[in-house]
Amino acid sequence: MGQLLDLLKQGAPSDEVKEDLAQHTIKIVTKGGSTEDDPLDVGIVLEGREVLSGLSSVARACALLLGLIYAVNLSYPKQLRYTFEFCQKMLLELDSGKLSPKVHALKSKLLS
Repeated sequence: MGQLLDLLKQGAPSDEVKEDLAQHTIKIVTKGGSTEDDPLDVGIVLEGREVLSGLSSVARACALLLGLIYAVNLSYPKQLRYTFEFCQKMLLELDSGKLSPKVHALKSKLLS
């Protein structure tokens, strides 16, 4: 769960939040809303710049982020490497023939 928190950021678009986002390679940002489960706006930050905003949910942002990473051929952040690899290769079945040992072990456990 701690690794997923490295991917998500909640907060209003203040100068402090913008400075923090400028230091991140990949981030999903949620803004406003009455609860964490119901944000008003969700966006994607790549290389310190917000590239998508106005997304309706974190789930949609995750799916679009995977597509952006794959289309632009970005490297996964070290702390989230296996999370993204699992999503790409196991869930989306993109390049699923080349699994890292950790993801292959997880696949074996899931299929047994």
